[in-house]
Amino acid sequence: MAAIVQQGMARDQRSTMPLRNLKLALRFALREMRGGMSGFLIFLTCIALGVAAIGGVNSVAQAITAGVAAEGQALLGGDIRFELNQREATESEATFLNGLGTLAVSANMRSMARLEDGSDQALVEAKAVDGAYPLYGELVTEPAQSRQDLFGEKDGVFGAAAPDLLFERLGLQPGDRIKLGNATFELRAKLTGEPDAISDGFGFAPRLLLSMEGLRASGLVQPGSLVEHAYKIRLPAGTSDARLKEIREEATKKFPEAGWSIRTRSNAAPALSSNIERFSQFLTLVGLTALVVGGVGVANAVGAYLDGKRGVIATFKSLGASGGFVFTLYLAQIMIIAAIGIALGLVLAALMPFAASAALSSLIPVPTEGGIYPGALALAAVFGVLVTLAFAILPLGRARDVPATALFREAGIGGRGLPRWIYLATTLGIAALLAALSVWFATDRRIAAIFVGAALFAFIVLRAVGLLVQGLARRAPRVRSTALRLALGNIHRPGALTPSVVLSLGLGLTLLVTLALIDGDLRRQISGSLPERAPNFFFVDIQAADVDAFSTLVGTLSPEGKLMRVPMLRGRIMALDGVDVQQVKVPPEGAWVLRGDRGITYSATVPENATLSEGEWWPQDYAGEPLVSFSAEEARQIGLKIGDTVTVNVLGRNVTARIASLREVKWESMGINFVMVFSPNTFAGAPHAWLATLTARDAPPAEEARILNQVTRAYPAVTTVRVKDALDIVNRLVEQLGTAIRAAASVALIASVLVLSGALAAGNRARIHDAVVLKTLGATRKTLIAAFSLEYMLIGLATAVFALAAGGVAAWFVVARIMTLPSSFSPAVAAGTVAVALVLTVGIGLIGTWRVLGHKAAPVLRNL
Repeated sequence: MAAIVQQGMARDQRSTMPLRNLKLALRFALREMRGGMSGFLIFLTCIALGVAAIGGVNSVAQAITAGVAAEGQALLGGDIRFELNQREATESEATFLNGLGTLAVSANMRSMARLEDGSDQALVEAKAVDGAYPLYGELVTEPAQSRQDLFGEKDGVFGAAAPDLLFERLGLQPGDRIKLGNATFELRAKLTGEPDAISDGFGFAPRLLLSMEGLRASGLVQPGSLVEHAYKIRLPAGTSDARLKEIREEATKKFPEAGWSIRTRSNAAPALSSNIERFSQFLTLVGLTALVVGGVGVANAVGAYLDGKRGVIATFKSLGASGGFVFTLYLAQIMIIAAIGIALGLVLAALMPFAASAALSSLIPVPTEGGIYPGALALAAVFGVLVTLAFAILPLGRARDVPATALFREAGIGGRGLPRWIYLATTLGIAALLAALSVWFATDRRIAAIFVGAALFAFIVLRAVGLLVQGLARRAPRVRSTALRLALGNIHRPGALTPSVVLSLGLGLTLLVTLALIDGDLRRQISGSLPERAPNFFFVDIQAADVDAFSTLVGTLSPEGKLMRVPMLRGRIMALDGVDVQQVKVPPEGAWVLRGDRGITYSATVPENATLSEGEWWPQDYAGEPLVSFSAEEARQIGLKIGDTVTVNVLGRNVTARIASLREVKWESMGINFVMVFSPNTFAGAPHAWLATLTARDAPPAEEARILNQVTRAYPAVTTVRVKDALDIVNRLVEQLGTAIRAAASVALIASVLVLSGALAAGNRARIHDAVVLKTLGATRKTLIAAFSLEYMLIGLATAVFALAAGGVAAWFVVARIMTLPSSFSPAVAAGTVAVALVLTVGIGLIGTWRVLGHKAAPVLRNL
């Protein structure tokens, strides 16, 4: 070995070429690695896990995006789609649309489907289609039927199709009949495939597919009814995306007050795409957390590996090797091992889109294109390389600067003080680059920047917590228990495990505590306090001619209940202070106000569940320029103030109103709330329906069912939404989403457990010497086990306390400040966190302790 090293050094001295040094270092690195990669299993697993999480999540997101783009025509139902609310296209608008290509018209609205005998009813999402539907894709029913057989009129009864859910809710079979509005429909088939379902948005009720003629016969479409008319157009083959843009601009210019929403095949499902982007960003950040936590394992593994190589490093230095040569040699080894871990992670990431195409097909009706996505994989690989370098350079720098005599004399390479400035500067530069890439490639850079800042803060605080625990242990009063005295000494001695354990386990536990508390608060809102404050029923599409009689009926059915009613229209914000909303940049939290149609109303007085925060309300007999009262929070988010103007399109007419006041709105009450409340003269003479809520606090389920049945019988055109049913649906969605998020976050916890295992394994070498010496001096196995258990228990408890504090603050900020909901701390989460921390630290620690205590004394004592 010495001869080989001397020959190598001689050649190295004769050459001044850095490339020669690099080749020589690489040669020795590969030669040393022939003995295997013992000690680097956790290193490999952490890197592979983090890279797989980042690459896989982004690959799946790109696969879904590619699937949406590839199937954009079928998902949208055409090449371009025009949507109008509460009105049909005018003659001139219809002529323009017909001139573009093949036109298919559909209408969507919520209504109540009833059994023929009126004994039961269910809310449905009614969708009426014409003979041209579908322009793309295939309508699939069971059994398959022709359009005439499926929807046509037979003996005064129209046909319809519905999914299994509606059949189950009403106890029906194909061939049974239901009533919708004033018409009777025969359910002739089960609906199993609706190509453009996703472009119509999420619904709280099962679909009921019928013909346009059947919808007209039902009498549901009245002036002011909440119905969406969609005009989907199939353009000539070969129409380019540039031509689609021209059509959109032409439609906007030719009909400036149409107020229609226009979507093209390239943006078939904007809400889904946006949600996929947000969710993939969250999961990417979780994956990055796992990777960064794994970086602590990298540092531990590199430190332990170099500690085991101290004799070899001393030999190199004694034979003339420079510190730079030693650094390059072991950096090459570390990067080779990291490359293997990254490659394993990339293989797993590349397979995820193929697995997702099967797993997600039952959850979202979107095709996923299985394939290799180089951009997502490259980003994950870059993150893997940067994390490895960021955590490996400092321990390598320490090994470079330790003299050979110290390596022969001391038990390890760890020393006091900081490495050379070049290593510190390089590490900080890599960390800054890692943070910059995380923010740059994020969909919401603000959230990504907050995450990066929080991660940096967590590292600093966790390091401080580790030092604090060591300081407290050092200053603890002398105790009589030998085991406890040994445990306290182990916590603060040089080279103690405390900083590594607190850092590795703290990040994963903090993330899980944060998510668990947020999930708990949302569940309490949906299933606890929210239903107590919310009304029992929403009644939609009450015709103006029926509103008084309707109120009388509800008052008779629920004498103790409280009925609130307001006029309701639908409007789309077109301009803010004269500036087109397409040119207005607003933060993500306020963008929803400008996206799509909003419910609007008018009132002569301040709404009951809102309070004025700025400005004044108009007089009851006000007859001047149109005025509007805006929700204060949303106004701040989109940059509006008293005196600004808002232009809304209602029923194909642009109306500009000046902001007279701002209101604090209690959205969490789930009562009747609107972003915009106009002065009554603004919509004088405009056709509209009414919206009402019924609050009956102590009404038992049987009374609610009676009210629902009687209202539906008397007013079949009124859509009745039972709030509890809607909350049950939302609760199930939150539960599914929470499960998915917790499963994703567990990746970070797994990385934490791996790093914890590595940190404890790295400390076993020193534990062997301690155990042998203590046993030689008379300590029993029972005493040593108790000492090690107490040490791990105290460190785990300190980590759990930090995780609870940090996670509690983070959850409070998200729930109280971002979601503006009541936040509370869950004792169950606290108990679970403490239990997990103690089980992990004590359990993994004791597994290593059994091995430590099994070593024979003689070999160890000879080397002391």
